[in-house]
Amino acid sequence: MTQETKDTLDPMDPNGMASLKHWGGRVEGDGIDAMRQKVSVDCGWGRLIFGQTYDDSKRIADVLSDEKEGRRDIALYVRDPHVVVSYAPQDLFLDPSLTFRLDFRRYKTADAKPAGIIIRELNSDDNEKEINRIYMSRGMVPAYDGFYSKACEIEELTILIAEDEENGEIVGAVTGVDHAKAFNDPDNGSSLWGLVVDPQCQRPAVGGSLVRSLIEHFAKQGRRFLDLSVMHDNTQAIALYTKLGFKQVPVYCIKNKNSINEQLFIGPDHEEDLNVYAKIIVDEARRRGIYVEVLDAQGGFLRLSLGGRTITCRESLSELTTAIAMSRCDDKAVTRRILQHEGLRVPDQAVAENPDQIKAFLNKNKRIVVKPARGEQGRGIRVDLNDLDEVLKAVEDAREIGDTVLLEEFVRGDDLRIIVIDNEVVAAAIRKPAQIKGTGDMTIKALIEHQSRRRAAATHGESKIPLDGETERCVKAAGYDMNDILPDGIKLRVRKTANLHTGGTIHDVTDKLHPVLERAAVKAAIALEIPLVGFDFMVPDVEDSEYVIIEANERPGLANHEPQPTAEKFIDMLFPYTKKVDL
Repeated sequence: MTQETKDTLDPMDPNGMASLKHWGGRVEGDGIDAMRQKVSVDCGWGRLIFGQTYDDSKRIADVLSDEKEGRRDIALYVRDPHVVVSYAPQDLFLDPSLTFRLDFRRYKTADAKPAGIIIRELNSDDNEKEINRIYMSRGMVPAYDGFYSKACEIEELTILIAEDEENGEIVGAVTGVDHAKAFNDPDNGSSLWGLVVDPQCQRPAVGGSLVRSLIEHFAKQGRRFLDLSVMHDNTQAIALYTKLGFKQVPVYCIKNKNSINEQLFIGPDHEEDLNVYAKIIVDEARRRGIYVEVLDAQGGFLRLSLGGRTITCRESLSELTTAIAMSRCDDKAVTRRILQHEGLRVPDQAVAENPDQIKAFLNKNKRIVVKPARGEQGRGIRVDLNDLDEVLKAVEDAREIGDTVLLEEFVRGDDLRIIVIDNEVVAAAIRKPAQIKGTGDMTIKALIEHQSRRRAAATHGESKIPLDGETERCVKAAGYDMNDILPDGIKLRVRKTANLHTGGTIHDVTDKLHPVLERAAVKAAIALEIPLVGFDFMVPDVEDSEYVIIEANERPGLANHEPQPTAEKFIDMLFPYTKKVDL
């Protein structure tokens, strides 16, 4: 390529097209010989392999095929991606992502930065587990142990952290790679990777703030542009990048075929009606070579087969759960009696019969819970009632769900869900009721609708805040009306129950669980003779031994507890000979 050709292919042209140098071209007379060769950068989740620093397509294929277990390497700026894939067609694939570029000359700074968020660079004291938790909660690959403690010393990396100003919690992160420092890039570029925001975060515009901060960081460093790769169907992210001025460029990624990338190369998912609770099981089963027949997608019914063994499931409920065990969990009063007989701690409880008996129970316990004896997903449950008229109305509403209605002592504390599979505690999480935070210019109703949309997006539509009588009751009890403007920074719980389906959030505490709580959950599972179960505890502190078991769920949502290996342990139980064996 001549110097004249290079000049007519300006990488910063108005159309945002990549220069031929980014496709592996070699240009004489512009310092290209100083560009480092065969360069890859360790990003924690895998290596970023710069294709333009390799002269040999086969060498790129060999490097990608040398990917380490649990990592996700990416080769970008490859001149002939089809040729690279041809050297290892069983191992490599062309990633269905799009590359976008922002010419810093087109960038416009924001008029104001969102309140309540601090964007700063990573420091060696940051909680590695917390950062990885956020990545795993989004289905992204976490960094290997010890990466973040050394990442501060990798000069070509800039990792930015989003921190909630109010409580200091990490709520997002992004990684930037400086191409000039990595391989003396003659185009003087940079790139963005691993943008993530905690799905539980209530602060707005965290992702946009991280992207803007990275743009401004590299612009100050004198770089000319920022590239990023985004999945072709991630419309929300693409809309953000387009709004910031990014333009699509013809640059492609090559990845290694592995379980992490499986959905990108096995073809479209034909069971589009499967919910996340069934899909997590289907994906784990197919990964092990187990044949999956979807019997009814909307209901979550599956038939799994391998060799001579066939098991039918409805999400996490399998044939291994007997009708007796299921009926024990289905009736909350029966569950309580069995657990109490085993010496486990349960709340005071009675069947709602008549107004006088209901009044006596309320007078005894002061604050109570009303719920149907049978039911799921929080339907018909009213929590923390202390007014007789409200209690009588709640009993009447609960009878629309089931004939038998329970009155239960209200126990203060955190709502803790513990998953037990095959008599082993696999996951534990604190569930918190739906909550909004005031902005000073939005009504409570609008804030609820906004938060509900965010919860739905983070949970594939499974978590939404209902605008119903119970939500209005909670808002009214706090002294507000749905059309009131909630003052800036004021938090308001709009539901009493922490059920995910009514907008609750879930926070993993598996590593913090007190041994007494763990033993109580296992003992309860054995008492109910159930192989897989989700227990609802009320606890003052997950690291303390005090507890009360509220109820048992025979079909808990395993997807709610990622990244804990719930689906993996479920399939281990169904097909034990497919377990991974550590050598």
